[in-house]
Amino acid sequence: MRKLAFAMVGIAVLSACSIDPKDWETDPVTVDTPNGQVVCQLYSPDMVRWDRAIERPENMSVETADAYCHNEGVKQKNM
Repeated sequence: MRKLAFAMVGIAVLSACSIDPKDWETDPVTVDTPNGQVVCQLYSPDMVRWDRAIERPENMSVETADAYCHNEGVKQKNM
C-alpha cells in the first residue's frame, strides 16, 4: 500500500512539471551573421540545448543557423 501511495505522489509531481519547450520560450531574438539575420527562439537560460533558429537566410543550413542560436543562448546565459 505504501508503494502505491509513493507512486501516486510521484505521478502527481511529474504531471505538474512541464517538459514542453513552448512553456519555456522567451521572445525571439535576431542575430546578425555574415550571411544575414537569423531569428532565434531561445528558451530559459538553463535550457540552451533547446535554442534553435526559426528564420534563417536561404543560403544558410539549418545546422549553421541553429549553432548561431545556441551560441546566442550561451552568450545570454553568461551575461
